[in-house]
Amino acid sequence: MRIGMVGLGKMGGNMVSRLLRKGIEVVGFNRSAEVVERLRREEGMVAASSLHHLTEQLAAPRIVWLMLPAGSATEQAIHELTAMLEPGDVIVDGGNANYHDSQRRAAELARHDIGFIDAGTSGGVWGLENGYCMMVGGDEAHVRLLEPVLKALAPAEDKGWARMGPVGAGHYTKMVHNGIEYGMMQAFAEGFDLMRSKSEFDLDLAQVAETWRHSSVVRSWLLDLTAEALAQQPDLAAIAPVVPDSGEGRWTAIEAVEQGVPLPVISLALQMRFASQDSEGYQGRMLSVMRNAFGGHAVVKKT
Repeated sequence: MRIGMVGLGKMGGNMVSRLLRKGIEVVGFNRSAEVVERLRREEGMVAASSLHHLTEQLAAPRIVWLMLPAGSATEQAIHELTAMLEPGDVIVDGGNANYHDSQRRAAELARHDIGFIDAGTSGGVWGLENGYCMMVGGDEAHVRLLEPVLKALAPAEDKGWARMGPVGAGHYTKMVHNGIEYGMMQAFAEGFDLMRSKSEFDLDLAQVAETWRHSSVVRSWLLDLTAEALAQQPDLAAIAPVVPDSGEGRWTAIEAVEQGVPLPVISLALQMRFASQDSEGYQGRMLSVMRNAFGGHAVVKKT
């Protein structure tokens, strides 16, 4: 089997490597020709110099998997591919797109008889070694066509991937997955911060994390990664306290509001990410002014 892969960044490039090592031929294209050449030289990927060149090297029914940033980059690639592909071909979006966009794109491609699969993909930089978790949305026939690729990318042929439902279901479940991830990460961060502040005990946080990794209720891959990070840098002194939100947590919170489903943990975890990005502190300054106005409380001036 041969598949086209567009977007050879951290995840896309590793996915190409895993597919090739599992016997799936890959034609790859990236804006950076250097990345394409490296994967051709080191892994045996078939190099493409453009989207058109990529589609020319695929046999019908052609499958093109996109691993591009959500938004304009994905939109532009799908627009260009629509003119190059033929009825029966399939586009797979493995990025973190909004599921509404995926439903719209599928409807637009359907007018050209081109299939669309939304594949929520999790695994990060460890996916090459451990495999990827894939939440797939799309017509059953299109997913069957993609099955050899999914089995090669997954941790095992029968584990770590599944068709979630029709188009949109894949990116929807990945959105919620990432929202849960926000909450789990925030809980770990708060708990370790509380233990760090208990100077009386002088806790070794790396030791705590390592201990929890074995048979505790909170053991998880996130805890494994946390334990490794704390072992290397216990005070995290070189890390700035700024945590971006990549979009999925925000979409999850919006979805909760629209459906009237209470999501306090995920919503507050998202708000904490917003707070970490606040370099102006306007809210804090306003609170200080109000306390001074009604109670005469002291205002701490900038130095």
